[in-house]
Amino acid sequence: MRKFLCTIFALSLVFALATPVFAADATTVNGWISDSKCGVKGANAGAAECTKKCIKEGASMVVVTDGDQKILTVKNPEALAGHEGHHVAVTGHVEGDTIHVESAKML
Repeated sequence: MRKFLCTIFALSLVFALATPVFAADATTVNGWISDSKCGVKGANAGAAECTKKCIKEGASMVVVTDGDQKILTVKNPEALAGHEGHHVAVTGHVEGDTIHVESAKML
């Protein structure tokens, strides 16, 4: 019984220490949904149809941030389906120049 309790305690400790590594904080960025072909040029309301066309033709979906015009490639574009060409607040996990989207809200 003592071995069993020690094993359970050890496993609990390992999982408790590993949890912060996997639970990274989400970030919210405001920006325009554009495509990798047009990038910053497509970051406006008038470019919505062009953005949809370019994505349909194979360009990657990107978020062009408001402040610094940084281009973040969207890892899971299905999360932003229907927001092509829109100004949105995107919440997700940013890693370098990519973002994994959790949610989006129109601005």
